[in-house]
Amino acid sequence: MPSLDDLRDRSRARLAARPALLRRGLHRRADPGDNGYGETDERLYRLAADQPGFLGVDAARGAGGLGITVSYWRDEDSIAAWRNHAEHTLARAHGREHWYGPSPSVLHSALLTRKWGSPGPTSAPGGRRCPSTWAGC
Repeated sequence: MPSLDDLRDRSRARLAARPALLRRGLHRRADPGDNGYGETDERLYRLAADQPGFLGVDAARGAGGLGITVSYWRDEDSIAAWRNHAEHTLARAHGREHWYGPSPSVLHSALLTRKWGSPGPTSAPGGRRCPSTWAGC
């Protein structure tokens, strides 16, 4: 099984090669504890990385629970297939019930036509995952 760093390196190469559709999700965690969130996050990242059309993902979360996840896909069909993936569907329902509560979530889709920046570290302070397209953490 490839490491998360290997998956991120592959994502960087795929993103650099072509325009991409991006899906951005903005969420606020109602529960500050992990309660299985980290394990689910890693599992979904690995699942997404195996999906046809997946190009990469960036994610960050602040101390107050506000987070953003940006996933990059080849086309709308790839996004739809991931949205309808059985395990992803169950994880979203679990998240609404256990991690996010009644706080609203906002999703945006857009076409990414240009990317720039310099390579940064692969992990942030405290061991958090460093987004693959950030210039630093």
